[in-house]
Amino acid sequence: MPVGPDYRPDPRFAALGDDFSDAVEPAAFPEHILRWRNQRAAADVGLDGLAEAEWVAHFGRFDPLPGQSSPRAMRYHGHQFRHYNPDLGDGRGFLAAQLRDDKGRLLDLGTKGSGQTPYSRDGDGRLTLKGGVREILAAEMLQAQGVPTCRVLSLIETGEPLARNDEPSPTRSSVMVRLSHSHVRFGVFQRHAFFDRTDLIERLVGHVIDTYHPTAADAVSMLAAVVRAQARLVARWTAAGFVHGVLNTDNLNVTGESFDYGPWRFLPRFDPGFTAAYFDSIGLYSFGRQADAVFWALKQFAGTLRPFAEEPALVDALNLFGPAYVAESQAAFRARFGLQDAGEEAGQALIDNTFALMAEGGEALGFEGVFFDWMCGEASQGRALTGPRAALYAGDAFAAFHAALKAHAPDRPERLEHPVFAQPDPGTLLIDEVEAVWSAIAEADDWVPLTAKIERIRAQGAAWA
Repeated sequence: MPVGPDYRPDPRFAALGDDFSDAVEPAAFPEHILRWRNQRAAADVGLDGLAEAEWVAHFGRFDPLPGQSSPRAMRYHGHQFRHYNPDLGDGRGFLAAQLRDDKGRLLDLGTKGSGQTPYSRDGDGRLTLKGGVREILAAEMLQAQGVPTCRVLSLIETGEPLARNDEPSPTRSSVMVRLSHSHVRFGVFQRHAFFDRTDLIERLVGHVIDTYHPTAADAVSMLAAVVRAQARLVARWTAAGFVHGVLNTDNLNVTGESFDYGPWRFLPRFDPGFTAAYFDSIGLYSFGRQADAVFWALKQFAGTLRPFAEEPALVDALNLFGPAYVAESQAAFRARFGLQDAGEEAGQALIDNTFALMAEGGEALGFEGVFFDWMCGEASQGRALTGPRAALYAGDAFAAFHAALKAHAPDRPERLEHPVFAQPDPGTLLIDEVEAVWSAIAEADDWVPLTAKIERIRAQGAAWA
């Protein structure tokens, strides 16, 4: 049976028509070697029963799944490092399918490295195998830490040597499929605003409300919903010590879920100026500026909605971002520490004093150490004060942190019985670890380190759940 009884196709975006996307053909690859199959994600959408040959047919050659339209390259523009670019669109990917998960949510199967489209410009439409491996790792770690993220469903090596300017070439090639809540970017709205197609923006607003924000009544309330979703996303990035790297308006979507991981990094230590992308010379998208970057992008998104609302109403919706970000940051930190809500003042004190302790502890403490050592607050005092970072828990910064921590009661301290917390150190995903995983693949075709890393990440996610 090619698909299971839980498979529910619902190709809604294609129904918007050719003003929003283009029918495209996938590339024909010389090889199809299945390297990653996410059974946990596949089970959510009724695809876990596919045989390997069926999997490769649908996610390597892109034979259509039942009830789906042809592949569609989505049309969009965007601000890239705050410069408007009208020459964008899906240049090496397409929307392969849309389907409902076991909770009824609409999810996209989006590709990367699936070949050239009308928006490829001078690109080859391909994805390096290393790039695919990096996306698997980023998505797995973020999911484990409670960050709204896409998931990589499939990675297939395709047997083409690729030339790249920023890594040793030729390098191995792949095609990836991600499972994501939405690929409707801010840039989709911007494209239609650029061409003064108010009618198409109106249709898009209706689509987003019906599909993703059904409690919204109009463009303003839709904007408010997107603002709140983006505030939650950035707050969760902050609590995870994650730097996306490229927060252009074509990399942010209407559901507040992160995707398209390029030059991402997790912080080795607390550093607001830490920048992930080597080409971000001014630190526009550095760790400490991500909230500002997303708010700027939200303002560009709001600008496309001017034909449907008065300016003060749009401004009011945008101004929800600040309070939402504060509330979501406190919730995110409580979740990472396994603590109950103790009010806004106590929540902010926890954030401020955690960052102060991290700044003092530097790389010896790292970013993950304090969350791991003090999971469930005072319930972990014995672990923390006898563990490998115990010497760092002294002095004024620690005293202030400890006081802020004690103001919160533990939430489900029985979670500390998980075997993860018997280990001395937290699982991390720093750049040297990513490079070590890739080196094993590049030098010896050894995929065991990748599997082991993902198992550790998932175990840590289960421990915190």
